[in-house]
Formats: sequence, C-alpha cells, structure tokens
Amino acid sequence: MGLRPDLADQISRIIETNTHQRLQNLTVEVEPDSIILRGSAGSFYVKQLAQHGVLDLFPGTRIHNAIEVASNY
Repeated sequence: MGLRPDLADQISRIIETNTHQRLQNLTVEVEPDSIILRGSAGSFYVKQLAQHGVLDLFPGTRIHNAIEVASNY
C-alpha cells in the first residue's frame, strides 16, 4: 500500500475533525498494509465516523478499528 508512518498525525487530525473531538486517547498506527485505530468513544456512531474519515482519504485501505465504545464515557 505504501502508507508512511508519518501519516499518523495527519490521520489523527482528520479523525478529530470528523468526530468533533469526541474520542478519548486516540492513537493511529500506520502499518505497511493497514491502519489501526485505538481509543474510546461514547457511541458506535462516533467510532464509525472515525473509520469513515480514514476510508474517505484512503479508499480500499484495510482498517482495524479497535476503538472501544464505553457507555460511561
């Protein structure tokens, strides 16, 4: 896929914009063949917004969405 690890900060900023900063402890890991999202969200909707923000930029990219949804967020 050719994604560079220095894209993690850019992806994080885009996710924060898409989710209106409703994620806690967001981390983005860029692997050679995938992007891994970690953090906490108050709803599945916010988790989905984060993932779709990445897919809009990198269509067809494998994304592992490990964002946890916590009702007591």
